[in-house]
Amino acid sequence: MEALVGANLQVREGEFISLIGPSGCGKSTLFNVIAGLDEPTNGSIVVDGVERNGQQGLVGYMLQKDMLLPWRTILDNVVLGLEIGGVKKKDAHAIARPLLETYGLGGFLDRYPSQLSGGMRQRAALLRTILFNRDIILLDEPFGALDAQTRERMQEWLLDLWDDFQKTVLFVTHDIDEAIYLSDRVFVMSARPGRIVAEIPITLPRPRHSSIVTSAEFVALKAEAREYLNDAHRVGGRIVLED
Repeated sequence: MEALVGANLQVREGEFISLIGPSGCGKSTLFNVIAGLDEPTNGSIVVDGVERNGQQGLVGYMLQKDMLLPWRTILDNVVLGLEIGGVKKKDAHAIARPLLETYGLGGFLDRYPSQLSGGMRQRAALLRTILFNRDIILLDEPFGALDAQTRERMQEWLLDLWDDFQKTVLFVTHDIDEAIYLSDRVFVMSARPGRIVAEIPITLPRPRHSSIVTSAEFVALKAEAREYLNDAHRVGGRIVLED
């Protein structure tokens, strides 16, 4: 059975893009294709004008599970990508320590993942993904397992991180509010086989704060997204990433 048919997606440098759609619509499959873990049977992945089908290592990729290594401290987990890239551990620690201090993990450098809350673990996993040092970041429901209050704090934390590092972010979520709150544009996918059925520009001003979710503009955007989710239609084309 096909997971994706005619998924046409174009992303500009430095954008925050969210993908929403029903369960099983192919969002994670699309991420695996972009990350080079799967190859498309049709179409192409294009980065900077060059076709990159099946090429791994071009993007940072974080799944819903934080995938922290339980035998490594938080500091050693965060520098894993730097070490894989050939940076000596001492130098990697020197790079990571100020970031951990800045982004709320300074007091947890020598702790192990089992000693941290879910939100703190996700912070560490996100910083590890950032330090993998790729311009394109894929985040597959990173806050899906968190409680509502922690999730709200993590959304604001992520926007601060994105603003500081200016990465191109593709974010998968089932939460319409989360997609609108975080994004520059939201793409809606149909039920399997997944297609991009709508593109919703998010014109809410930045910086954003949680109070914006009660604004008339936010409510209207949410209604529009729900309407598209309920009225999927067929499109065709290529997947294109512009970094």
